[in-house]
Amino acid sequence: MRLNKSTSHAVRILIDCAKAETRLIKVADIAERLDITQQNAFKIVHLLSKAGFLTSVRGRHGGVRLARPAVQIRVGDVVRSIETLGRDEKPAAASGNLHRIVDDALDAFISVLDQHTLEDMAGASQSTGTRDSGGRSGKSRSGGGSGRSRRGPQQSAPRALG
Repeated sequence: MRLNKSTSHAVRILIDCAKAETRLIKVADIAERLDITQQNAFKIVHLLSKAGFLTSVRGRHGGVRLARPAVQIRVGDVVRSIETLGRDEKPAAASGNLHRIVDDALDAFISVLDQHTLEDMAGASQSTGTRDSGGRSGKSRSGGGSGRSRRGPQQSAPRALG
């Protein structure tokens, strides 16, 4: 099963807040760390606040933090709240066998996620180290083969020393 991008961002935002523990974090800082646009980060933070996962404090020294301890937030609850936004409940007669089967599969998928908390995920991501999820670091930093061969060794020498 594949989650939509907003759900992935929501879980990553909550993990970032879990790592900060009770400190307030600015949404702009979260967006920068997670390589998400600020507009998207603010939208998702708003949804997470409405769902009761985050609390926000306005003002110059404001920010967001988890509304309750990370150990009390099940990943399945987060996925369920974001994935089901905007979906209208259809009457039972209107949904066919396929809808029921897909809904059952989604329920099974989310029940596995319900077995894990945000604390589990935040701890796992801290123990494996931080990874660059934006893909920006994959860009070539050497001069390439475009006639800049004199600069290539000069650029790589400081990296070898540091």
